[in-house]
Amino acid sequence: MDLVNPDSLTATVDAVNEAFFMHTPLTASARRSAAATIAARQGGPGAYGRMFAPIGVELAHGFRLFTGEKVPGGRGGLHILGEEACRALVLLGPSSKPVRDSLDRASAAIMEYAASAKPVAIIAPVPGPRNLPGMYCCMKCSVSVWRHLSVRTESAAERFIAAGLKALHAHRTGDGRWMAWPFHYTLLALSEIDLPAARAELRYAAGQCEAELAGRASRANIYSQRRRLLMERILAKC
Repeated sequence: MDLVNPDSLTATVDAVNEAFFMHTPLTASARRSAAATIAARQGGPGAYGRMFAPIGVELAHGFRLFTGEKVPGGRGGLHILGEEACRALVLLGPSSKPVRDSLDRASAAIMEYAASAKPVAIIAPVPGPRNLPGMYCCMKCSVSVWRHLSVRTESAAERFIAAGLKALHAHRTGDGRWMAWPFHYTLLALSEIDLPAARAELRYAAGQCEAELAGRASRANIYSQRRRLLMERILAKC
């Protein structure tokens, strides 16, 4: 199975995400090829910090997250692509020193940024602190950080995610959603986080998942298919 799109880093990362989401077996060759392709973009022109650069002008009009939400171009899109690329490399299991080194440099950069970032202000009128840690830039960016950190083992990564889940909880709207958070992308991240707080948020969202599944006809759109499978998996666990 060839995961590499030589003209698009976003497409290559999406293919890696698809393989792991669908539990598709990957050969060692496919893993090495995809990892080397992603790693080669580390620190290149246009990269966010020391993360991973898009190929050419592929982000000129933004791109779509794995669950279909649109991400505009600019620094936000570059940051999310960088987080997703880091996550893909961890999952692929970098076996060569150049790949490991590129992942280490990119990961160190985002951990530095996350540690020094000012907490994102709570936008809903909720009791308690008006600013919470565990967030980075905006809600979409924060979820991308959680997805990256969820596949890492450092205690700092778990602390950051745990703090972010408190912010998410504070933004509940009462109908199974969260104010300003991308619903399906957030569900995807929560389904991958092995913490009681994440499971609690999935139980909170279960009713909304049931309502969406009941109202959605089967579609050929890949994002709709992914969303449906994701919500079915979540309901099976709740």
